[in-house]
Amino acid sequence: MKYIIALIAIAAGSLLIMKTEWFFENFGSSSWAEQHGIPTRSLYKFVGIAIILLALLGVSGILGSVILSIFAPLFGRLQ
Repeated sequence: MKYIIALIAIAAGSLLIMKTEWFFENFGSSSWAEQHGIPTRSLYKFVGIAIILLALLGVSGILGSVILSIFAPLFGRLQ
């Protein structure tokens, strides 16, 4: 099941990267991105790349340990 979800996520991320102009025309610009000096089209591409990376990390089994290593200091040592 995780392979199917990963393939769907990779396809969605690829679509977001390849059809950035279509997403920009239909969903408009992001005022938050523009205020912080990031063009909206670049933000759409970054989101697509992030979706692809998260899907690849999830299917390889590394995502859990990455999330744990990032958020473990917030909750103290897990035993």
